[in-house]
Amino acid sequence: MFNRDDSAPVRSGERYDVEIENIASKGDGIARVGGFVIFVPDTSVGDEVTIAVTKVMDNFAFGEIAQ
Repeated sequence: MFNRDDSAPVRSGERYDVEIENIASKGDGIARVGGFVIFVPDTSVGDEVTIAVTKVMDNFAFGEIAQ
């Protein structure tokens, strides 16, 4: 797969304030920006965090808690 920043509502390197809505099967938190799923490790349901997007795919993205 390849980066799809051009069709997603989020961009790699950008920061977003999100709330973790659910936990994925592999344990990452799930947040959404404009309905677009972002997987965020080391988070729990209900966490309100600022994330930095690290990689954008066709239907989802990966992020990390911004430092």
